[in-house]
Amino acid sequence: MHVGLKIQALRVKSGLSQEALAEQLGVTRQSVSRWELGQALPELDKVVDLTRLFQVTTDELLLAKEDKFLKPNKNVLHLGSVYLIVKDFQKSIDFYEKLLSMRVSTINPGVFAEFHFDNKNISIMSESNLPGHNTIIDDTAGHNDHKFVLNFWIDCLHREHRRVQSLRIGTVTDICNAHTDYWYFNVYDPDNNEIEITGGYEK
Repeated sequence: MHVGLKIQALRVKSGLSQEALAEQLGVTRQSVSRWELGQALPELDKVVDLTRLFQVTTDELLLAKEDKFLKPNKNVLHLGSVYLIVKDFQKSIDFYEKLLSMRVSTINPGVFAEFHFDNKNISIMSESNLPGHNTIIDDTAGHNDHKFVLNFWIDCLHREHRRVQSLRIGTVTDICNAHTDYWYFNVYDPDNNEIEITGGYEK
């Protein structure tokens, strides 16, 4: 975890917005945002202020620490992203920037945007680019509007596909290729919510 992510995690744990942290440190919100995105490092005096504010050592704040308990198990599912499929792309970006007290992390204007925080990812996706995902619920057809998608990842997609099929818990699609090196399949829960599972795959 780089320094920016540690600062972000400590800020969120302390219940502070970027603006509130910036005010306590005597810097701009943009400075805090750049630290958290890994675009800049805080000055030495601000590092000292951060350690005092969050009651951590400089080593805890600045040095990478490998934790064997945090190593992902290759054979189980791990949460990747939550995809929010939205009708008004820019309005949704503005909403989540304010809600999360941070600027959007990456963006393809009008198509796709990501917010990275707490080692997780929320992706905002414009429904106009996603055929079959819309904001109109069609109860007669028996499906909901698929306005959010849970994304999980696993090392061996082929093995996971067989495992999920064997569970017989819902509809499971074939393994599909979205683009180069991105393979996935979908499974649907009892309310027809879409769960996308991605991972390593060789045909």
